[in-house]
Amino acid sequence: MRTGMRQGPEIWIRGPVAVPETAPPEPVHPRATARRFSWVGLHGGAGVSTLATVYGGHDSGRAWPGPADPQSVLLVVRTHAAGLDAVVPAVEVFRRGEAPRGLDLDAVVLVADAPGRLPRPLAQRVRLIESVIDVYRVPWVSEWRLGDLSGRPPRETESLARLTGATR
Repeated sequence: MRTGMRQGPEIWIRGPVAVPETAPPEPVHPRATARRFSWVGLHGGAGVSTLATVYGGHDSGRAWPGPADPQSVLLVVRTHAAGLDAVVPAVEVFRRGEAPRGLDLDAVVLVADAPGRLPRPLAQRVRLIESVIDVYRVPWVSEWRLGDLSGRPPRETESLARLTGATR
């Protein structure tokens, strides 16, 4: 090599790398099946039937899932004061082991009770709930109020759609 001449990166010295004629096959990854959930409302009108229709899973209404139903539970409430007040006591039932045997509490789903932002006192309650359990929030959806559940889930609920395997 002559003095004063700079040498480039090693790839420049070696030249291009030949691509093998047949690429190795991609590894086969088994497809995970979506976990099934039972939606349990903590008060009437929480939106359990709508969520079960849109995201899949079992509509338990306000009752615990039965032995043949999915044992993974998503608790559902509206974001009004009474709904939010019902969450912590229900979570405590699971924490103390008082829920029916075999049930597993996965998260709480907060369904907007009205369009727009939550008032500050309700937002503070939501932060408290989020400090003790995973929370998924569902915004106000006007079409759902009118009974139209045919559209895609709201963009803001992508994480809930991934959790439940909802792909519409």
